[in-house]
Amino acid sequence: MNKRLVVDPITRIEGHLRIEAQMNGGTIAEAYSSGTMVRGIEIILQGRDPRDAWAFAQRICGVCTLVHGVASVRAVEDALSIEIPKNAQLIRNLMIAAQYVHDHVMHFYHLHALDWVDVVSALDADPKATADLASSLSNYPKSSPGYFADVKTKLKTFVEQGQLGIFANGYWGHSAYKLPPEANLMAVAHYLDALEWQRDVVKLHAIFGGKNPHPNFLVGGVPSPISPNSDGGINMEDLAEVSRVITKMEDFVNQAYLPDTLAIASFYKDWGAIGEGVGNFLTYGDFPTGASNDASSFLVPRGVILDRDLSTVHEVDLHEENEIQEFVDHAWYQYQGGPGTGLHPYKGETEFNFTGPNPPFDQLDVDKGYSWLKSPRWKGKAMEVGPLSRMLMLYATGNAHAKELVDMTLSTLDVPVDALFSTLGRTAARTLETKIYLDWMRGWYDDLIANIRAGDLQTHNSEKWDPSTWPNKAQGAGYMEAPRGALGHWIVIEDQKIANYQAVVPTTWNAGPRDADGLAGPYEAALKGHELANPEQPLEILRTIHSFDPCIACAVHMVGEDGEETMQIKVS
Repeated sequence: MNKRLVVDPITRIEGHLRIEAQMNGGTIAEAYSSGTMVRGIEIILQGRDPRDAWAFAQRICGVCTLVHGVASVRAVEDALSIEIPKNAQLIRNLMIAAQYVHDHVMHFYHLHALDWVDVVSALDADPKATADLASSLSNYPKSSPGYFADVKTKLKTFVEQGQLGIFANGYWGHSAYKLPPEANLMAVAHYLDALEWQRDVVKLHAIFGGKNPHPNFLVGGVPSPISPNSDGGINMEDLAEVSRVITKMEDFVNQAYLPDTLAIASFYKDWGAIGEGVGNFLTYGDFPTGASNDASSFLVPRGVILDRDLSTVHEVDLHEENEIQEFVDHAWYQYQGGPGTGLHPYKGETEFNFTGPNPPFDQLDVDKGYSWLKSPRWKGKAMEVGPLSRMLMLYATGNAHAKELVDMTLSTLDVPVDALFSTLGRTAARTLETKIYLDWMRGWYDDLIANIRAGDLQTHNSEKWDPSTWPNKAQGAGYMEAPRGALGHWIVIEDQKIANYQAVVPTTWNAGPRDADGLAGPYEAALKGHELANPEQPLEILRTIHSFDPCIACAVHMVGEDGEETMQIKVS
């Protein structure tokens, strides 16, 4: 067995992810993605009341904190043919979009930007020149020489005391960093600003869902009654705060996030030809404007794009058993049907079968099972899900706003259309869709206010709340375009209890191992061909993997005996 370069765990993500790269000199010949944490919530849900499923399922993820709750209640509503009131739809859309904005800004600055920004280089920046750079990009108010001087002083203190804290363990000084010191200082300043900003924007979830993280949901609508002139529910003061939160989101995205993305990308145009992946893109769609399960009303359409062909969008049926299937030939699970079996989530099985090596070990046997993630496929094809898939779907279906933003970005960066299918394109897509959803949020808010003023205060449909109204057997699919991509929950209900529950999460689509035919998933395909300037510091691997924004399981950190986070890199 040939030795591989191993990065374990990939840091600045949620959960545990291991990447093994078979090297040919300084180039990755093959890559293998291993999810090293097991998730068993599907098993926990069996036998429970379907109306309670969301509260358990939502704990699958601790970062994109509401997405599993939304997918879960939609699955139950689909199974029982429950339609929710217009106000509930608007409130859900607002909460989902707020999750996007919060999650994407946090990902860019705190999880991904440090792959492009050399924090220590910022110490060489001239605060006056940094202020000039920032002012040339936008009218962001925190752009004075004094402000950047203060940030530089704070950073210098961290470095001199050997206490980089949140900036520790970076590959500072790596030859792949290209930003000038002033751009680095500006990005570090906005990194710190975003930490403060995010504390306020999560208030929207607390207002509509009672708390954050993990706001409350309710099958049949939302749990937040509207009471305009009292404290018995959401009142006009609460709604005024929602408007202020949306404004705060708009200001930071338009004045910092979008300009920073374009500015940083301009120094890394070569990454517009690196990290493509499988070339197939899947969206379940989201943001209904009509009935919840009327895909034709979704602002983000449902569909599949194959082989980069934006001229054709293929339909997707979440219920058709020959479309979405999961395989476990290279995963630590087993199916009763044996090797090569693909199961639709309605018939999904979650039976653990760990066959990997006992730690400590050097590398995995990739001819066998090597991941706790299954291998989802759509009609046998590997699919990328996430911001790039959504922006391509919006572009392909003629969304004018998406086309304007994409064309502006390509023109500003002076890169070809092919640059969309890359690490750089994936990162830019996340920023561009944030801008689109923010614009939609203001419209939903205005519609909600108009409904309330017209006397419509309904937020819940209780017609089928009583289990005695349910059929003896029902099944449903709950969709959700989570920040990281297409999320699906499938539920089978028998005698008013959950008989089977399966969740196929975005990172399973993107990070899953090879299937029965040896077909690589998006992570593995995207890393192939990467050239590493320094295998001891595989920054290039982090750039592409982080562009997908991995979310392997709940927010857990791997620590050593000394209590410090561990990261292992093995080079042979």
